[in-house]
Amino acid sequence: MLRILVAVSLFVGSLFRIEPVSAQTVSEAIRLNQIGFYPNAPKVAIIVAATGGPFQVTTADGRKVVYSGSLSESRTNAISGKTARSADFSALRTPGTYVLVVPELGKSYPFAIQANVHQQLAAGAIKGFYYQRTAIDLPETYAGIWHRPAGHPDTRVLIHPSAASATRPAGTTISSPLGWYDAGDYNKYIVNSGITMGTLLSVYEDFPNYCRSMAVSIPERTNQLPDLLDESLWNLRWMLTMQDPADGGVYHKLTNARFDGMVMPDKATADRYVVQKSVTAALDFAAVMAQAARVFKPFSRELPGLADSCSSAAIKAWQWAKQNPDALYNQDALNKSFEPDVVTGTYGDRSAADEWIWAAAELYLTTKDDTYYTAVNLFPDENTPLPSWPMVRTLAYYSLARLSKELTPRGQQDLPNVKAHILRLADQLRQGRDKQAFQTPMGKSASDYIWGSSAVAANQGIALIQAYRLTSQVEYLDAALANMDYLLGRNAVGYSFVTGFGSKTPLHPHHRPSVADGIDAPVPGLLSGGTNANAARQDKCPGYTTTVADEVFLDADCSYASNEIAINWNAPLVYLATALEALQKKR
Repeated sequence: MLRILVAVSLFVGSLFRIEPVSAQTVSEAIRLNQIGFYPNAPKVAIIVAATGGPFQVTTADGRKVVYSGSLSESRTNAISGKTARSADFSALRTPGTYVLVVPELGKSYPFAIQANVHQQLAAGAIKGFYYQRTAIDLPETYAGIWHRPAGHPDTRVLIHPSAASATRPAGTTISSPLGWYDAGDYNKYIVNSGITMGTLLSVYEDFPNYCRSMAVSIPERTNQLPDLLDESLWNLRWMLTMQDPADGGVYHKLTNARFDGMVMPDKATADRYVVQKSVTAALDFAAVMAQAARVFKPFSRELPGLADSCSSAAIKAWQWAKQNPDALYNQDALNKSFEPDVVTGTYGDRSAADEWIWAAAELYLTTKDDTYYTAVNLFPDENTPLPSWPMVRTLAYYSLARLSKELTPRGQQDLPNVKAHILRLADQLRQGRDKQAFQTPMGKSASDYIWGSSAVAANQGIALIQAYRLTSQVEYLDAALANMDYLLGRNAVGYSFVTGFGSKTPLHPHHRPSVADGIDAPVPGLLSGGTNANAARQDKCPGYTTTVADEVFLDADCSYASNEIAINWNAPLVYLATALEALQKKR
């Protein structure tokens, strides 16, 4: 009998025996947040394999097993048809650095369990904007090995014929310095700065106490402003120069006629132009300036007159838009009428309806003037579109909700409708995610995998955070956290999409400084656009190996459709990381 028991014991033990971690290799089939997890929050890894059975979490050196569990039942990825299982180790709360091990597959990349696990990511994503600054040297003190000379002072910018006016004829010059390079190129665009600045300013409005405690290594770090606002000011001051003081109109963009080559910023010396005033630029500008007036008003001692200047600029831009409601930017039509042709980023739009809503809401909230609130229909239908540069309506709802206690009686009447819009969007995102292969809100539909899908994931996270702030229901917070896990490795390609953050990150983003600086590591803290079902068709970069929607990603600098960076992608990453850090303290 004893021999039978021993034999059974040895047999059972063999089923669950795992080779020492030192003998295991990293398995690309194990997908998880490569940064780590909060002690009291959910912790899930996804195994993209048919393999079932046990898993273990061990110390990073493999010497100690700290958690054992069993993989879930298999799920089929509705997009790729591949099998996925989950390893849930949420019960493990002890801080440390670990790896997850699955027999016959191997081990995961190392990850941490600790408080403030995304703190460095939040600061790093803000620092990503510093690396995009124009018109200033980036010294080694702050930029490290990515230090570089200033590029594009933009103190002599030509008036393009499409932007000519009586007071500013074609070919004359204006000064329009500062600002951030928009993406992997060296141009500056008001429309894309709109949603970017709106998102960054919202981080501060939603989490002011946390933002005041954040430390980012930028030259202004020792002044009295929070570092997030210091960095935002660099772009805000540029935006102010893009308004024509004669009529309040706002130029659509400041740009070369054509994209620069893959050279460092100081080597890109082609003529620069401000191009046509547009209604979408004016309204995005008005919304940002109205919000900035609120945010910077408490800092009047440090920044005398800035809040008033922003408020005045917002009102003038609104008035210009009312006088020019049909001034949409159409680059093809522009190039048929004016020279030189402009072939850089278009940021065109077929309708300014959503920009009217956002600008009206922000001006109303700043001025408390009901005239702005009733100027447009803020609720044209029951849809709540996920924010993106061409669809900013929902930013208005976020602002109305966050400042609900400051609404006039007219605004208070619609507050239930505002909340309903936000919760409807959040519920659509969180429902059914447990049935999705990666158990994230991101990727429930193949339609999520568009150009800039990483920003889709981050903006979904923001929507869920807004719902959590309204309801205190932790399910919304957990769903937002799952999308952070997606961005940092729990996805169909196994990349952490943030340069320099994680074990497997993009090394060759479509980003001119990262290509031209001669440094192997790319500039850190930049969010790659991520998986894009149509990338191969859009950029024709050689090397794509699949057409499966959630797997079309190429870590190559020619892949601008899947691996470019952009300020409007980094901004929601800043928001999501900051919000998670601020809110996890309450768990």
